[in-house]
Amino acid sequence: MFRELTEQTEGIYIMGNDSRPGVIGIIGGSGIYDIEGLTNTRWEHVESPFGATSDALLFGELDGQALVFLPRHGRGHKIPPSEINFRANIDALKRAGVTDVISVSAVGSLREDLRPGMFVIVDQFIDRTFAREKSFFGSGLVAHVSMAHPVCSRLGDHLEAAVREAGVEVARGGTYLVMEGPQFSSLAESKLYRSWGCDVIGMTNMPEAKLAREAELCYATVAMVTDFDCWHPDHDSVTVDAVIKVLLENAGKARDTIRKAVPKLHADSKAVSCSCRSALAHALVTAPEVRDPEMIKRLDAVAGRVLKS
Repeated sequence: MFRELTEQTEGIYIMGNDSRPGVIGIIGGSGIYDIEGLTNTRWEHVESPFGATSDALLFGELDGQALVFLPRHGRGHKIPPSEINFRANIDALKRAGVTDVISVSAVGSLREDLRPGMFVIVDQFIDRTFAREKSFFGSGLVAHVSMAHPVCSRLGDHLEAAVREAGVEVARGGTYLVMEGPQFSSLAESKLYRSWGCDVIGMTNMPEAKLAREAELCYATVAMVTDFDCWHPDHDSVTVDAVIKVLLENAGKARDTIRKAVPKLHADSKAVSCSCRSALAHALVTAPEVRDPEMIKRLDAVAGRVLKS
C-alpha cells in the first residue's frame, strides 16, 4: 500500500530517503474540510495498523508541490475531539510520504489582545487531555521523545511569513491549552488557565503534536481565534451565529495562508537537516533482543528508520 501511494505522486518523499521535495501534510480543523486549488486530486483511504483515520486522505499538488490533506473531524465534522484516532491519522500521513505537517485549528482566546480573527503560531502546549492514546510505543517497545520544544520552528517561520502575506493579524509564539472536551471550560477553569499564562485554548492539538514528534514529522500549528473563552466579560453576549461567521472567515484566511506557505516550504533547503526528522535517534530504550516483533511490525512507518538501522 505504501509503495503504491508513493509511486503515484511525483516527487513524493520515500520513507528512509531524505531527497527533496518532501510532501506537505495539512490537517484541517473545524471549518476546513477540503483544500481548494489543488490539481491531480484524489481522495484515497490509507490503511493503518492503528485503526481507521478520520476520513480518506486528499492527495494533490499545489504549484508543483505534493500535498496530502486530512480533515481532522472528517468531512462534515462527524467526529468529536475525544474520538479522533490521532494515532491512525499521523501513521497514515507518514505512510503517505508526508514530511511536514501543518495543523490548522480553531481556538478560543485567553488574552485580551488575541482577538477573534487573529492567528497564533503557537510554540508550546499544556496537555490536559485524559481519554486519548498518546503514544505509538508501549509494552514491548518503549521510547521517550523530547517535547521541550513541541513544534518545528522552521515550519513556524514559514507559516508566520505566509500569514502576514495573507494580510492576517498574527502573533508569533504562545501556549495552547488542550482540554479534553467536548464541553467548553467552566469560568473557574478559564481563569485558572489564564493564571498559568496560557494564551489560547482548544481540544485537538494533543496528542497530535506528540505523535507527530514520535513519527519524526515536522509539525506546526496555525491557531485561528474564533472567540474569547468564558473568562471574558463579554463572552455571554456573543451569539453562535457570530462565532460561526468568524470561523468561516478564518477558514478562508487559512486556505490563503496555505497557498502562500507552500512555495516557501517547497524551496526550503534546510528541511532535510531539521532535527524533527531524527527525533527517535536516541529515544528507543528497549533492548533489541527483547523488542516485541508485533510492535516492530506496527511501527514500520512511524519508526522504520531507526528500527531498520
